[in-house]
Amino acid sequence: MFWRMIRGSLFRQKGKMLLVALTIALGASLAAAMLNVMFDVGDKVNQELKTYGANINVIPQGASLLGDLYGVQEGAGVSDKFLEEEELGKIKTIFWAFNIVDFAPYLTLRAQVAAGGRAAGEVKVEGTWFSHHLELPTGEAVDTGMRNMKNWWDVSGSWADEFDGNSAVPPAMIGTAAAERLGLKTGDVFTAQSGGREARFIAAGIFSSGGSEDDSVYVPLAAAQELAARPGKVSRVEVSALTTPDNELSRRAAQDPGGLSIKEWETWYCTAYVSAICYQIDEALTGSVSKPLRQVAESEGAILEKTQLLMLLITILSLAGSALGISNLVTAAVMERSQEIGLLKAVGALDGPVSLLVLTEIIITGIAGGAAGYFLGLGFARIIGHTVFSSAISIKPQVIPLTAALVLLVTLAGSLPAVRLLLSLRPAEVLHGR
Repeated sequence: MFWRMIRGSLFRQKGKMLLVALTIALGASLAAAMLNVMFDVGDKVNQELKTYGANINVIPQGASLLGDLYGVQEGAGVSDKFLEEEELGKIKTIFWAFNIVDFAPYLTLRAQVAAGGRAAGEVKVEGTWFSHHLELPTGEAVDTGMRNMKNWWDVSGSWADEFDGNSAVPPAMIGTAAAERLGLKTGDVFTAQSGGREARFIAAGIFSSGGSEDDSVYVPLAAAQELAARPGKVSRVEVSALTTPDNELSRRAAQDPGGLSIKEWETWYCTAYVSAICYQIDEALTGSVSKPLRQVAESEGAILEKTQLLMLLITILSLAGSALGISNLVTAAVMERSQEIGLLKAVGALDGPVSLLVLTEIIITGIAGGAAGYFLGLGFARIIGHTVFSSAISIKPQVIPLTAALVLLVTLAGSLPAVRLLLSLRPAEVLHGR
């Protein structure tokens, strides 16, 4: 009898029940979409931010980080300390190798640059990999270099290609400030002199970065090593890595990894904290010290946390709106059925079974609406992924029970005002039309 009454009630009120199901479906679809995006957004946001530069700087032990970043040479402990180029492939063999998006080595020197008979001017010359094909110790290969890490630069002309030794003049990239000071333009051939050695380059492109790089000249690493008489040496390596936002554990580990317990150390080492990745790079490269660029790393974590918080707030607000809509619809349905409910009470039905009858109808409707909303939410998540991140959002299995629990909670919360109204109905007053 109970289920027969429910079936009859659902069919008699199919219009209102469809509206309730639609309200629940809309809330569930937005919740499912936001939860899927929120669980997958970490790598997506990090990947987007990686296009704006490195977040780890690797320097030789004892070298001055300030000297490496700003070109201070003599007396700064920079010119006599180097990393080995042949070891750089080991960066892609650490535990978090797949989180290393790109890396590029640099050899810094000061040189006198002149072109077209003009007076020479001193500039900072950086030898680097523009787009380098690197064979790894594991037998795999990777393409990396400055071009991937600085693709946001505004380049006039073209990016320099990796120098293969076949062309007579190696290509170079000139910063806008350096080009203006030296009178260089795209296609010009210029001479760089350092320590009595000389090399010729051709300006493949002139770039604007909006930073200190605009006053530098970038040349192939091999050419810079020859000009500086430092074969196989690099001054520093910039690394772009996907990282997990820092927490209390990672901050303690960054200060003293040896102070962690065995369990804490394993958790830290096996999590993609920037400090853990730096530690593993130092294990791989001889005589290196890896320094996270804190402003970049912390900004990435803050952006990620705020993005996830925004999505969580949107989910909560959408479900709150669904609850209000359900409350209005169910309350209106109970008022329309007040005489039917009054008659049930008059013939002996207790408040509990009558309330259970109404709640069961709403929960069945909620299940139907929630299922439809979940699959609709998957479609929304894919649209968001392709529109915002230009890639698909992966479907997270944990979203299914979360969405189900949220739909049940919202349905029950929206039904509470209707249940309170139902409990307050007096059979005598209702049946007499009052």
